[in-house]
Amino acid sequence: MDGLPISVLVIGCGNMGASHAKAYEQHPGFAICGLVSRGSSKKELNQTLIADYTLFADYQAALEATKPDAVCISTYPDTHEAIALKALEMGCHLFVEKPLATTVEGCNRIIEVAKSMGKQVVVGYILRHHPTWIKFIATAHQLGKPLVMRMNLNQQSQGYMWEVHKNLMQSLSPIVDCGVHYLDVMCQMTQAKPVSVSSIGVRLSAEVPVDNYNYGQLQIRFDDGSVGWYEAGWGPMMSETAFFIKDVIGPKGSASIISEEGLYNDGSDEIERHTKSNTIRWHHSSMNEKNEFNKADDFIRFEDDPSHQQLCNNEQDFFYRAIQDRLNLEQHLNDAVNSLQIVLACDQAVRLQKTISL
Repeated sequence: MDGLPISVLVIGCGNMGASHAKAYEQHPGFAICGLVSRGSSKKELNQTLIADYTLFADYQAALEATKPDAVCISTYPDTHEAIALKALEMGCHLFVEKPLATTVEGCNRIIEVAKSMGKQVVVGYILRHHPTWIKFIATAHQLGKPLVMRMNLNQQSQGYMWEVHKNLMQSLSPIVDCGVHYLDVMCQMTQAKPVSVSSIGVRLSAEVPVDNYNYGQLQIRFDDGSVGWYEAGWGPMMSETAFFIKDVIGPKGSASIISEEGLYNDGSDEIERHTKSNTIRWHHSSMNEKNEFNKADDFIRFEDDPSHQQLCNNEQDFFYRAIQDRLNLEQHLNDAVNSLQIVLACDQAVRLQKTISL
């Protein structure tokens, strides 16, 4: 950008869009050129920012008016592909909240066009920028094979968040929306090929679209013998008992993300709690001749546990470096498509009530 800040148009001003906008405002390498949303969220966001930005209700008009260097897409997933392709047509780099698109074919179209245009595409996999999760995955590599991975993120949503979840379920299920994060983690832990998935899903509210479900659980098998499960549920009926489980077990022991401050006792729909994780408990399975453990559990503490906003700042710094340093994002994009492909197969398994081979 010839030493000038990268001009970025923020499309979608809800939870994630607002956090990314604040990250851009704090980053010396970016300059926001406009905020876009169909509703009032852009006005509400604008009031929380330092500067006063130009507001748009239509993303195509905003692209034409601002001609940005980059675009941040944090809208509902079923709009990602169309916005991304239009932004690429305008010559923009892309930061896209997960999933990149709602189909593998859509993801591949975006990636191919970006490649032909020489533009960078970063997908919002926030856990890849979290020091606790990076260490959690590294610890899993020391537990031997096969692995058993147990994860969930259930949200007892009400008010505004229940409206958000109902809107999300117009285009995808909870295990697709949130599952891409945790399937991505499982793939990093095993470094193996997924071979099959099975899933169950239940529609627990008349407010959920008739062709969707607001509770789902998936099971996955890998070619190294590892297995994993993930569950996600949204809505006012969800239990807040054990709604945050992040656990991996291997022959040499186990590792679990915990909070010693009781962070996960309630408030499961609060976005700050979804990434907050300040301690890993590392259990060692080796025993002596009396079947007593040789070593006490290790507690790996992260005193500087980043906030959700700090993680978004980390993501946007990575986006900046991807553009400025022309980082090779091929593996990043392959992983994004791979995790989406797995959760879409899980979604299909729910609807067909059968195991799907990958």
